[in-house]
Formats: sequence, structure tokens, C-alpha cells
Amino acid sequence: MLFHVRMDVNIPATLPAADAEAVKAREKAYSQQLQDSGKWRHIWRIAGQYANVSVFDVDSVEELHTLLTGLPLFPYMQIQVTPLLRHPSSIRGNDQ
Repeated sequence: MLFHVRMDVNIPATLPAADAEAVKAREKAYSQQLQDSGKWRHIWRIAGQYANVSVFDVDSVEELHTLLTGLPLFPYMQIQVTPLLRHPSSIRGNDQ
């Protein structure tokens, strides 16, 4: 199952800088692990914002929920999820 996920990050200014850097380092490691596994298929930064759009390839909505809530930055995120389907006009047969 493919999902388009937009994540907007808002780390509070009151979070100590060392704590913010630590959580961002954990976030990077976790996201790269998910990318290596193929679960986090694509990630793009939105220019001028602390936000990204991503494509996740998971087995269920529950799995997506577990992965997203496991993000170290999750407490500081606003997340929008949109399920995706292969478009019948797509020329790529491997879109799933």
C-alpha cells in the first residue's frame, strides 16, 4: 500500500538546543533505516519550510501508523496522510 505523507515539523523554541540536535540525529538514523528497508520509498524537502513530502510503501494502515508514531520528531509534527493508487494512465508497470 502506498501513502503520500506530508510532515510539517515545529520544534518548540523552548526545547534546549542540545535536545533538539539529539532528536534530529535519532530522526535521521530512523528515517534512513526505513528508507533502506524500502518502507520509506521517497522523501523530498519542501523548499522554504521545515517540512517534507514522502511516499511510504507499507503492508497496512496500522504499519504506517506504527512507523510514523515511531519517528523521534513525531511529537513535534503535523502529519497529513493520503492513500495512493496506481493511475491507469501510468506508463510504469511497476507502480503499485
